[in-house]
Amino acid sequence: MTRRAPHRTALALTTAGLLVAGTLSAAPAWAKPPADPPAPVFTDVTVHDPSIVTSGDDIWAFGSHGASARTTDLMSWQQHTVDLSQNADNALFDDIYTELAETFEWAQTSTLWAADVIQLPDGRYAMYYNACEGSSPRSALGLATSDAVDGPYENQGILLKSGMWDEESENPGEVYDARVHPNAVDPDAFVDADGRMWMVYGSYSGGIFLLEMDAATGQPLPGQGYGTHLVGGNHSRIEAPTIQYDAATGYYYLYLSFGGLGVTGGYDVRVARSKDVAGPYLDAQGNDMREVKSDPALPLFDDASIQPYGVKLMGGHLFGRELGDPGTGAGTGYVSPGHTSWYQDPATGRMFMVFHARFPGTGELHEVRVHQMWMNADGWPVVSPMRYAGETAGKVKRADVVGSWQLVDLGKDITATAAEASDVTLGKTGRVSGAVDGEWKLTGQHTATITIDGVAYRGVFAPVWDPDLEAWSTGFTAVSDAGVTLWARKSVEVTDAAAVAAVIADLSLGDTSGVTVDLDLPASGTGGTTIAWATSDASVIAADGTVTRPGIGEPDAHVTLTATVANGAASASATFEVTVLARTPGVLAGAWSFDGSLSDDAGAFADATLTGARIDAPATAPAAFVADGVEGTALHLDGTGGVRLPDGLVQGSSYSVSLWLRPEALTAYTTAFFAAATPTSWVSLVPRGHDGVGGSTMLWSGTQWYDAGTGRSLPLGEWSHVAFVVDGGAASVYVDGELRYQGTGFPDVLSGAGNVFALGVNWWDVPFRGDVDELSAWSSALSPDDVAELATR
Repeated sequence: MTRRAPHRTALALTTAGLLVAGTLSAAPAWAKPPADPPAPVFTDVTVHDPSIVTSGDDIWAFGSHGASARTTDLMSWQQHTVDLSQNADNALFDDIYTELAETFEWAQTSTLWAADVIQLPDGRYAMYYNACEGSSPRSALGLATSDAVDGPYENQGILLKSGMWDEESENPGEVYDARVHPNAVDPDAFVDADGRMWMVYGSYSGGIFLLEMDAATGQPLPGQGYGTHLVGGNHSRIEAPTIQYDAATGYYYLYLSFGGLGVTGGYDVRVARSKDVAGPYLDAQGNDMREVKSDPALPLFDDASIQPYGVKLMGGHLFGRELGDPGTGAGTGYVSPGHTSWYQDPATGRMFMVFHARFPGTGELHEVRVHQMWMNADGWPVVSPMRYAGETAGKVKRADVVGSWQLVDLGKDITATAAEASDVTLGKTGRVSGAVDGEWKLTGQHTATITIDGVAYRGVFAPVWDPDLEAWSTGFTAVSDAGVTLWARKSVEVTDAAAVAAVIADLSLGDTSGVTVDLDLPASGTGGTTIAWATSDASVIAADGTVTRPGIGEPDAHVTLTATVANGAASASATFEVTVLARTPGVLAGAWSFDGSLSDDAGAFADATLTGARIDAPATAPAAFVADGVEGTALHLDGTGGVRLPDGLVQGSSYSVSLWLRPEALTAYTTAFFAAATPTSWVSLVPRGHDGVGGSTMLWSGTQWYDAGTGRSLPLGEWSHVAFVVDGGAASVYVDGELRYQGTGFPDVLSGAGNVFALGVNWWDVPFRGDVDELSAWSSALSPDDVAELATR
């Protein structure tokens, strides 16, 4: 199987990849699937920004940070190399830091960005590596070659540079301008219909560019400079280009990722097409993508100017799960999926999109995912709503379509907010009802058109493996003339009694042997089921879940909660025995008033020490204090360093931290108070949280990600009191004595020995700039009254 080898690609496209009227014509791809396809076996890997190349029967993915993996079936993957931060001895090179020293020096970094590999006509493999400074487009893109796909690769030198401020760019006579010239990263080498080799590349900055390459050497043909501009500019958030030629439609398809790649970045996948490899590329509305760029009059990374353009194929979404539904957690979906590659199986003609994805509730964890693709009746790609599981699309019967569905409208916005599924019914007469009104119609063996509010979406019905059902089902994918994609999966229909039984079986309050915070009592479940709660002692636990703990010295309270679950004429009940712990007196671990020193007022620990810009970096200046603290003087941090508090300050699953803050600046991710067991297990009080909490003050934990946003920002130049309480997995965050967040499931980070603590610094982010006063750390969970007292000046 091959995707990229030039001497094989043309054969694959002409003999196996034929498409007729939007459907693949190769018989194996459309043979009727077996009645009971086998359940898939998935083995997942981590390769950010995956790019696909084949070697024999192996399909390889190469990506950022030196990571790579391989598979033979697109389902079970094997990790080959990992992130350079995890293992600097990367097997793709004999010595990667020596081999690519010039690139790392130019880009002022120690890691690599999205690599791409293609097989040259002489059998060698060409790797296009690249590195970027990160906060600017200072990048280098180079070539390394190997006789084997897994290396070792030998550097052939840098091909392109960017970010050379006030100096001549790769375009002779032009001084580098990041608004119009590219960031030399994210390469994708490919072969066109005539056997000519090209490389498309670019990220943000001046946009996406195309270079013709010499297939004999793997280098750009001379005299092109940065090449031909295809899309983007003015720092628009467009990157990760890859181009696929489709023989049946005669189009070149330019796949792009819009937005930012992180959980709050709103990454999504879009496509435009052209009859000529060099463009112009147009979207479904005929917009010329060369003109799609940010408005220079608006703030940097202006998404509003670019989000109307391109055919949006995929984005953040959630097929939600109600209590009693199959599966676990919130449901099935992706967060910021993108940086695509493509693969076409030469034996069957089936097409696949390969990309990385993050997932609801798992923070920055990312894995490789593969979805099957088809061309719709208008010649636009449509992507399966579920990951590839070995399915073969066959004839769809009306019985496979009629019934209840979950429907996701992916829209056109660049947004970190997931597009959530709504419930619809596809009726026997062709009507669509429920959350939307319209009609549906089969137009071929599995092709179909769904019309909603007068807008037609053309696509396909296809088998999908539903991870919540852990069974085969039916999915739908379609795109409109406006470039909007609909995804849908069929739902399970159950009787009233079955719905009640499913909710009862799924209903849980977690560990109720030592409750300290309010309980989240669900009020509804699958299929319109309702849940009513009754309590044996409303003075301790109200029917809405509000908890009032017994006072200090009083015994723990024991309460019985009864849930009555009903749906139609069916009903059942379940009881839960709950122990509510009495409050305990606070146990002070350490306290710092910062009255001209870094000493512990409690006398339990040695003095705190100054640091540089990182928690383990040496200090570059003496301690500084300001006279107008909350009480006496206060610690001043100037944004270049922080304070290392004594190791082992707190140990256990219950603790509290209280401090006063007067920020001079608010920068994302900057910590005010930081505690960590390891660099991958930490707790951080962040004055300005990420976009997922609206930039508000938050308590953050990673990498078992937990976001406790307060919905409130600290004012600059004014004192604010902030406190957080962790009590056996329950977390509460207070601002100026007011409870702003309360939740459960907080990670157990500090139960082990050897924890480290700091003010204003961690291992990664910009240090805190402002003043800190009256810090206290407690080896116990403080009460709201305790916090209120600490918040009083």
